[in-house]
Amino acid sequence: MRILISNDDGYLAPGIAALAEALAAIADIVVVAPDSNRSGASNSLSLDRPLSVQRAANGFYFVNGTPTDCVHVALTGMLIERPDLVVSGINNGPNMGDDTLYSGTVAAATEAYLFGIPAIAFSQAAYGWTHVDAAARLARDIVQRRFDELQKPYLLNVNIPNLPYEQLGNVVATRLGRRHAAEPVIKALDPRGREIFWIGPPGATRDAGEGTDFHAVAQGRVSITPLQIDLTHKTQLDALAKGLA
Repeated sequence: MRILISNDDGYLAPGIAALAEALAAIADIVVVAPDSNRSGASNSLSLDRPLSVQRAANGFYFVNGTPTDCVHVALTGMLIERPDLVVSGINNGPNMGDDTLYSGTVAAATEAYLFGIPAIAFSQAAYGWTHVDAAARLARDIVQRRFDELQKPYLLNVNIPNLPYEQLGNVVATRLGRRHAAEPVIKALDPRGREIFWIGPPGATRDAGEGTDFHAVAQGRVSITPLQIDLTHKTQLDALAKGLA
């Protein structure tokens, strides 16, 4: 199996190092990741400047762009052979509910999915990298499942509690939960006295009931959510057509 690995925390992040080490035991891997932390980059492409690719001492490739840039460049210009799977992460912190829309980790996997390649995004449910080796071992377990019963390509979003491997609960299929609106921006002054704004923390969960990714992780379980990209509001399509007639 050939696996392309990327992330949004950058090529030096502990999560991608642990993931690469775990998957190197079962596959031929190539790592192409951003040169720095690009959390929150979502599916953005860098169209205003050229991109460069360099190779680090550990063999990872790094790109001066977004997670989507990394996968796009790898699939359309770098790699000689198409990967069988693209894996993103392991992210430092959760990507659940509405947060998946902003996530660079999920975006890297999404780019592969749009190219017709199965993809999985992995995140830890809490910040700080505790038990990241356990998360990497669990990620390898999930990759080895192959998911032959799913229609290909598939796009899976996985959130793993920060627990020792032996204490991780069952792996469960979930839907995305929902949050309230984010907290207000944080106002401050720069050194010249000009007003600046920091994006505030995410809002509280609104839908975290049984069956959601939020609920599964809170119970110590590993959440897997199948994602899709079609944004068409199908239930309103007929109503809109009638209104335009």
